[in-house]
Amino acid sequence: MARRKINIDDKIEQQKLIVSKAKDRYEAELEQLNQLIKKRDELHNKELLQAIEQSNRSFEEIMDFLRADDFQE
Repeated sequence: MARRKINIDDKIEQQKLIVSKAKDRYEAELEQLNQLIKKRDELHNKELLQAIEQSNRSFEEIMDFLRADDFQE
């Protein structure tokens, strides 16, 4: 019976290592995803600011437009 316990304990330790590596890989992939989302948001913000700067609309007109959209929902 002792032989089985050793095998099970060994298997448990192996599985702990596998899970630990999978968790590390998951966390690295999640961090990469978060960085990509942040980069996309930065690009969107830059594009939006450029569009505002090139617009013939005043700040007040743009803000009124954005606020009006909120009330229509």
